Amino acid sequence: MAKEIDPTSSMAALFGNRVRRLRTAAGLTQAELGARTHVVSTRITQVERCSGARPTRELARALDEVLEADGLLIDLWPYVYREAFPDWSQKFMEYSARAVRIRQYAAHVVPGLVQTEGYARALLSVYPEHEDRAKLEERLTARMERQRQLAAAAHTELWVVLDESVLMRPVGGQAGMRAQLRRLLEAAQRRQVTLQVLPFGQGEHGSLGGSLTLLTLPDDTEVAYMEGSEYGYLLEEPTEVRRHAVIYDRLRAAALPPDMSKDMIRSALEGKYRGASIPSRAARRRLAQEQLQQSGRGRLRGGGRRVPRRRPRT
Repeated sequence: MAKEIDPTSSMAALFGNRVRRLRTAAGLTQAELGARTHVVSTRITQVERCSGARPTRELARALDEVLEADGLLIDLWPYVYREAFPDWSQKFMEYSARAVRIRQYAAHVVPGLVQTEGYARALLSVYPEHEDRAKLEERLTARMERQRQLAAAAHTELWVVLDESVLMRPVGGQAGMRAQLRRLLEAAQRRQVTLQVLPFGQGEHGSLGGSLTLLTLPDDTEVAYMEGSEYGYLLEEPTEVRRHAVIYDRLRAAALPPDMSKDMIRSALEGKYRGASIPSRAARRRLAQEQLQQSGRGRLRGGGRRVPRRRPRT
């Protein structure tokens, strides 16, 4: 007889324990449950024994429906998923789900919240740990779910500054990248989304080492997340968060205004990018300051320097 798994040892163990108990109460074998949820019986064994890849959201939904769990398994799934990440990453994901404002600088790739499924799949496929198809689908499903949550949360503001290199790297091939560029233009039309591009000509800046995300929570608390190709870490100390907020505000002040950014994305989509006319750095700064003033934001957020308002001539 297989050794009993302690349901208190992890969220995955608790999930598996509940599946086994519900299956037994329903009088189903693992093979029968697998057939009804369209997976092989060994997959049900893995779920119940807390082994192999964690269940995907789709499998959790199917199990919940077949076993008539009344949403219990669906509610448990996010905790099972987050458990696969380091502690700091779990905290970041929890903060992200609660954030009312998300500000991102993307140094290398399109941020997950505005990726197409094809772009996300291409990115995730290059990591060795995702050679297991089930794990790949698990991560992909979770990423798409976070997008749906953002779309449903009309109160959440998303402000993204894309490095120019993001537009030029054809992730997922040329066709996949064209679809991604179209998705960016669609996202930029949404009221809650602001999109800017930081041109190569800007030169050095405070976040050359990697991407930066700032989250503002309902109580106005802010946290920062730094990410590179081989690292990621969460900052919660207020002084450090404020320092990175200033870096971010300088990035978006140096970036092209939203309308010009959309023009640059269209140029990349049409294959005419290299011929695009890019204003000087001084002109970009002036346009960015005017934009912030016109939108009613007389200062840069996150502790940046106050932008002086123009006084009428007397």
